[in-house]
Amino acid sequence: MLFINDLARFSIVFSSFLLVLGCQVPSAPLLPSQAALATASSATGDDTDATERTPIEHASPEAPVSTGDADTDSPPVSSPAVQTDAGPLAAPPAAQKPAAPGPVADNAEPETAAEPEPDDVWERMRQNMRWQQTDSIRIDKARDDYLSHINHIPLVAERADNYLYYIVEEVEKRNMPVEIALIPMIESDWDPFAASHSGAAGLWQIMPATGDHLGLEQDSWYDGRKSVRDSTTVALDYLETLYEQFDEDWFLAIAAYNSGAGNIERARRANEAKGLSTDYWSLKLRRQATNYIPKLIALAQIVAEPERFDVELPPVENAPSFEVVEIGRPLQMSQAARLSGVDLDTLRALNPGQLRETLSPDRPFEMLVPVENANRLEANIATLSPEDLVQWKTYRIKPGDSLARIAEVFDIDVQVLQDVNSIDGSKIRAGDVLKIPGGNLEDPPPQGYLVRKGDSLSRIAGKFKVSVDDLVDWNALDPAAYLKPGQELKLYVKGG
Repeated sequence: MLFINDLARFSIVFSSFLLVLGCQVPSAPLLPSQAALATASSATGDDTDATERTPIEHASPEAPVSTGDADTDSPPVSSPAVQTDAGPLAAPPAAQKPAAPGPVADNAEPETAAEPEPDDVWERMRQNMRWQQTDSIRIDKARDDYLSHINHIPLVAERADNYLYYIVEEVEKRNMPVEIALIPMIESDWDPFAASHSGAAGLWQIMPATGDHLGLEQDSWYDGRKSVRDSTTVALDYLETLYEQFDEDWFLAIAAYNSGAGNIERARRANEAKGLSTDYWSLKLRRQATNYIPKLIALAQIVAEPERFDVELPPVENAPSFEVVEIGRPLQMSQAARLSGVDLDTLRALNPGQLRETLSPDRPFEMLVPVENANRLEANIATLSPEDLVQWKTYRIKPGDSLARIAEVFDIDVQVLQDVNSIDGSKIRAGDVLKIPGGNLEDPPPQGYLVRKGDSLSRIAGKFKVSVDDLVDWNALDPAAYLKPGQELKLYVKGG
């Protein structure tokens, strides 16, 4: 019995020795004494199975292209470079949400505190980029084109200071790829006043018909395509719609945003008929659409590693750059600039949708101002009397009138009259009504007047310092008809 126990102990020690050397130990039934020793060893926590302590993690084929900063020397296992020219590939799918963690034991180690938010929006974008390791000859060419104008990107990026934080915030709220926030850099060079020869306008270069379809207001006072908030909202709405339309493929959706959904659909059908792949990289598209995604990814690569490409991006604070101030009454842009302490060019850059010097009377009276100036504007507006704010009255054009004469009568500039009434040139027509800044928008309450014997329209008009046309208009009169004594007229005049 002693011999058997000694042999069993020797067998276990020898097996452990072989495991240390990395040798494969054949499995064999344990003797009763071996089983007892193994049970005792397990109870002490002496587990010699290294494969259970260090499991091998395999990258999921559904993982996004990249979830962090690019590292071309040693790309992370979970973010392999996507070779697009070697074979067709669709846009990477959105990252899967991790499973919710289970309950934590009382004696568990405390979790590591989350890293603080970066101070710079560019750095924030780098931490969330998905596509910058995509590899393609077209991307290389687009990147070289950007870098051949080495000062262009830093110069254009300075304009992003007013808009980038807001757009990144809106993109991330929708769980969209953060690279989409770079589209305005391609479309407009971050210039909200940019207009193409085809009629597209604003940061997102939205066509007039597309703007109408998406519900953007467009008139002589206000253009929603140029508004920072309105245009961003509808552009992202539209991109999400295209994403669903094109089988949740972001590259196809963005290409459709640029060149039209119909063109992308036709290209896909043509490839299907030939038995070819229908992903973006395999489609035969117009030159602009063919180069659009490569330009976007090339920009993402430069933003991800500016030092590598010797590009200096001006820092953009990772915080709101503007606030919305409710003004409540019409206000001129120049007056708002003085009250807020903001230079007029900055105020106009934040409110590019406002096409006139005065805020549109048909829209909410609000304005975007730099965060640091919002309280000052609100406080100063609260101290203004009604006479200090822009007020309006109307004037019916008489025969022989001219813009110059009307402007002189009301002590305003001809340009202001043209702006607020959407008049091109100097031609006006008798009987038309002009809006005149400087008076009440609403007419005073009507006063009654009883026609007396001997009264005429011209005599009554002269008495109350109004025009005959005003009397005719206010009372729906026939100018050729005689007035009757006792007839009551309405007069919209001040002071009785």
